[in-house]
Amino acid sequence: MTNTKTFNKEASILALQNLATQVRRDILRMVHGVKSGHPGGSLGCADFFVAMYFEILNHSPELFSMDGYGEDVFLLSNGHLSPAWYSVLARSEYFHTAELSTFRKLNSRLQGHPATQEGLPGIRIASGSLGQGLSVAIGIARAKKLNNGPNLVYVLMGDGETQEGQVWEAAMYAGAKKIDNLIAVVDYNKKQIDGDTDDVLPMGDMKAKWKSFGWKVLETNGNNMKGLLETLHKAIKATGKNIPVIILMKTEMGYGVDFMTGNYKWHGAPPNDEELANALSQLEETLGDY
Repeated sequence: MTNTKTFNKEASILALQNLATQVRRDILRMVHGVKSGHPGGSLGCADFFVAMYFEILNHSPELFSMDGYGEDVFLLSNGHLSPAWYSVLARSEYFHTAELSTFRKLNSRLQGHPATQEGLPGIRIASGSLGQGLSVAIGIARAKKLNNGPNLVYVLMGDGETQEGQVWEAAMYAGAKKIDNLIAVVDYNKKQIDGDTDDVLPMGDMKAKWKSFGWKVLETNGNNMKGLLETLHKAIKATGKNIPVIILMKTEMGYGVDFMTGNYKWHGAPPNDEELANALSQLEETLGDY
């Protein structure tokens, strides 16, 4: 069982940063290999996925079960970030890294959006139909309470996803029912498939909105490993106090690759051969490519 601990050694932070760099290489190669997928948000959230699976979550690849009994549960609501999740699951030994080469191919367990019928370890719900993940997370959190389980439920959403009405129904419910074993995270990169979120549908003051729905709101830089870990640990300490917790995690779409960073056009566009070579030249191979 992977347990949370206080990260205060620079060597440990560096190890996580190096792993995140390798995950970014995995993401780019996976999307390029099948000429489809969503590299932008995946690159931006690579640090988050590494932090979660190698530092924060109480989880075990060997003991994985669909009901999540006895361990923390993580859900990816914005399922198009699957390349980042698959890479981290593989490098956490839920399955062999060689399987990453099957991403989005026919009969693969690694579908473009996470699915359950293929039986991929680590995946508990099909996701990518945006707006639904928070509702499912609340249901799992309530089940854990009913079972007197001590573990937490985490869910990652996109900021463009919060334009969906179901998100706010769920937010209202969690606040009203004091769901305090839940930590939600919003990838707050202010980009979505059609452009800046402020151009598509402005969300206004996100911090004030979530607070008004009865949530404790934390903010962090999702591309700074040390600060991200500190905020995640603060979120854990804030659980169990009759209030749901949310982290507004500011990231850069395409982070790690200069020509992709901050550019919404890379939300769902694969790099060509030349672009892949350029991108990989900016990301050192740290653990070995699959």
